[in-house]
Amino acid sequence: MTSDELEKFQCERRLRASQYNQDSYFRDLSQRWLKESMKRKYVYNFDWLGRPIIQYPQDAMAVQELIWSVKPDLIIETGIAHGGSLILSASMLALLDVAPNAANFKRRVLGIDIEIREHNRQLIEQHPLSFMIEMVESSSTCEISFEKIKSYANNFNKVMVFLDSMHTEEHVLKELDMYADLVSTDSYCVVFDTFVENLDEDIFPDRPWSKGDNPMTAIAKFLKKRDDFEIDKKIESKLMITVAPNGFLKKSS
Repeated sequence: MTSDELEKFQCERRLRASQYNQDSYFRDLSQRWLKESMKRKYVYNFDWLGRPIIQYPQDAMAVQELIWSVKPDLIIETGIAHGGSLILSASMLALLDVAPNAANFKRRVLGIDIEIREHNRQLIEQHPLSFMIEMVESSSTCEISFEKIKSYANNFNKVMVFLDSMHTEEHVLKELDMYADLVSTDSYCVVFDTFVENLDEDIFPDRPWSKGDNPMTAIAKFLKKRDDFEIDKKIESKLMITVAPNGFLKKSS
């Protein structure tokens, strides 16, 4: 494929993806499928390199595209669970350099969770990519822990952040206020589970978040205070099925 042919292919792809959100049938169909799949716990079905990852395949694809494009030195993730997302991030960082190994590889993934279950910690630490992963057991909004995280992040040139812990508006807004300044220019803060705002009230009856009180409402308040972040709508338009509508925040300065 020549450079002209490749550029034509890329242009056609961008145009096609940009039109999806204008297609009301396709948009509604995607939303219905998302709701029905969530009721059936579809999102819990997948592994990444041997560890369960609680993400839709579409969002995992978006994450790998972002990491490859931005090429961060450090990815900070709030929320660990089984560790699949940490392994996804680590595996992508490993691909950014030739023949990485524990002795000379500098890129890192830092995961924060208020409770890291011991069996999950052990399996993450036994994973071949564990040399790239650091974990902090703490609330992501604990001021004392955050000061240590901020100090750690200062050792890296380009930082990306994924927020996927407690999904109440209050918690996510506090995370955004704290972690946004760690995000590098032209990098991203991805806020997961904003789709709660678009789902039926009864899907999460046992959780403290709901319509009107969730990551999407937190983002709306955050963006009123900040002009250095904008929602990258191109990503969700391309995906159509995502738990993070309005959640791909690109830092412009």
